[in-house]
Amino acid sequence: MPVGKSAELDELFAPRSVAVIGASNRPASVGTILFRNIVQAGFKGVAYPVNPTWPSVSGVHCYPDVESLPAVPDLAVVIVPAALVPGVVEEVGRAGTRGVVVISSGFREVGGAGISLEEELVRIVTKYRMSLVGPNCFGVLNTDPAVSLNSTFSASLPPRGNIAFVSQSGALGAGIIQYGIAERIGFSRFISVGNRAGVDENDLLRSLAQDPATRVILLYVESLADGRRFLQAARDVTEEKPVLVIKSGRTPEGERAVRSHTGSLAQSGRDQLYDSLFAQAGVIRADTIGDLFRTAKVFSSGIQLEGPRLAILTNSGGPGIVAADAAVRHGLELSTVTERERAGFARILSPSASLGNPIDMTADTSLSQVRTVMRTLLRSPRVDGTLVIMTPAATFTSEAAARSILDGRGESAKAVAACLFGVTDVSEAVKFLEEHGIPTFTFPEEAVQGLGSLAQYQAWRTRPRTEVRHFPVDRSGVRAIIAESQRAGRSNLPPAAGREILTAYGVNFPAVQRVQNEEEALRAAEVVGYPVVLKVSSPDISHKTDVGGVLLNVRDRTELREGLRRMMSSVRQRAPKARIEGFEVEAQILGGKEVLIGLERDPGFGPVIAFGLGGIYVEVLQDVTFRLAPVRTLSARHMIESVKAFPLLQGVRGEPPSDLEALAEAIERVSQLAVDLPEIAELDINPLIVRSKGQGVVAVDARVVLGSPSIPGRTASARRSGTASPRTPRPGARTQPRR
Repeated sequence: MPVGKSAELDELFAPRSVAVIGASNRPASVGTILFRNIVQAGFKGVAYPVNPTWPSVSGVHCYPDVESLPAVPDLAVVIVPAALVPGVVEEVGRAGTRGVVVISSGFREVGGAGISLEEELVRIVTKYRMSLVGPNCFGVLNTDPAVSLNSTFSASLPPRGNIAFVSQSGALGAGIIQYGIAERIGFSRFISVGNRAGVDENDLLRSLAQDPATRVILLYVESLADGRRFLQAARDVTEEKPVLVIKSGRTPEGERAVRSHTGSLAQSGRDQLYDSLFAQAGVIRADTIGDLFRTAKVFSSGIQLEGPRLAILTNSGGPGIVAADAAVRHGLELSTVTERERAGFARILSPSASLGNPIDMTADTSLSQVRTVMRTLLRSPRVDGTLVIMTPAATFTSEAAARSILDGRGESAKAVAACLFGVTDVSEAVKFLEEHGIPTFTFPEEAVQGLGSLAQYQAWRTRPRTEVRHFPVDRSGVRAIIAESQRAGRSNLPPAAGREILTAYGVNFPAVQRVQNEEEALRAAEVVGYPVVLKVSSPDISHKTDVGGVLLNVRDRTELREGLRRMMSSVRQRAPKARIEGFEVEAQILGGKEVLIGLERDPGFGPVIAFGLGGIYVEVLQDVTFRLAPVRTLSARHMIESVKAFPLLQGVRGEPPSDLEALAEAIERVSQLAVDLPEIAELDINPLIVRSKGQGVVAVDARVVLGSPSIPGRTASARRSGTASPRTPRPGARTQPRR
């Protein structure tokens, strides 16, 4: 069992008894509000207030200390000054309590002595094998009528529902509960994890996956406690339940270019890494809190969208056009309307109606026409779901429009969402539709966004399953190369050693010869064959083009001789202290597309694989995506398809398509290397030339950097607090470009 955690977490969500240590009668205090909430929510267990100051709290007999309690509580909620918390938790742990929620602040989040206090708290809960939520949290809520636990200091209890919400921010959690009450959004469970010294989002994902009352799981995260554990947990959970997340901190400051040319990707790289991680795990990311809950409304309704084809039905043209535009943005398709269906609609609708998709019935439509058109659309095999946009007219009210939408759905199992406009209050109509499983929105683009996420999740659940491939490689030879470099004290491997390692893992390079002088270079070029590429070889020069150390398209002996002399002069001038070990004469690869594959060992995520457009413009275009290793075959294909340059790889303007199968295999081979060889801290292949279909891929340049033989990770204290956030990967560093 993980430190301070349990697999079931029943003691946190379904305790039979709760002790509130620090309960109070002091007006507006957290101890007063929280204990009153437990009582007023109708908690089905026994609640014990503990405070030596008060004889009773909220009319309930109050106990002076833990030892005075008549029974051992399943759950202790602690609201005392931070300095007293470890002693209190020691008492309840010694008594046999298995769950503790520490509301108190003043721990790691304040630094200094607070860090030591939190470490002591972790030591105690580990000693007694307790499940800990917090410290510095808002509390835990379970609306199950058999439990009715509200151990938060929220002023109100949200309605019962099927949405579970996990938040790293207590203040945000308080606002979310109020938002749910106002918008009639029901919750099954709510958990504020605070500093995550014990239970974190990964534990809660697995616990909520087993909760029959939870249909959809929402997360608000500022960082991930353990990116690799999150991937494993979320991948399992999303097979059964949707997980929606809002990740704050999209533009962290201070992450600037560091060691490589693609360091300028750092600013956006962190957020791209999270995007890729969520995609790899089947998690749907929202941009705003409003988006998060509007999307959750669609999922919680239970509707199913088996495909992306959407029909839009409206009695007002403008909103229908807005919805159509939004559908394209959110990955949906407008379903086709057959000529037979058009003819049927023309017989019953106004002559001015638009019979395409969107179908604009115009303002003088009747409710019976709405029902008829809806039923026709939902019977069509070309329609996966329908959005109905209605503006109440003089001839019918919003309530009547809602009943016609429900009648139009009938017994169809296809997704139906609604958008109601009105100059009067439409809340009763909205309530009616949502009680019958039809999510309803104020604006059409909100509905379309939710339906797009629903289609995205359906595509994830029905995706073809692939496994991690393992290729035969020469591990012993590679380890010998690494051991030799370590003995020599090298961290940046010589180009030849990097090529040997990658060649052992099945990545091909063009023919190359190492030379020391002009005569050797001339002979090597004859063997390799013109045109050739000439490169300087130096352990002190990472980016050869910056010092004039790369010469492309050398066509004959004269150009080679003159180019070598210019190169020597340029390198001596721009890098006078660099050790020159010689030169490389390499066969030039003509044609193909330039991409990059990179490896970075992130301290929070472990080995991260990057793929994107390569060459000298990588830091300008920032067209890159990430996955955590090991990368499965399907994930490798998705990496290729997700970059903006993918159409170029497919072939444009008569160009032949690139060898995408060979490219995906190269990504998988680098992924295997990342798992097999933790000694390699960084690896950049840029450019990798993707040739025409059937001709494979060729690595032109590679940079390999050794690090610690163990996979980097955060310290135990940082892992407990959740304060460490992953360093931005720097994959695909441009080392020696082709042009």
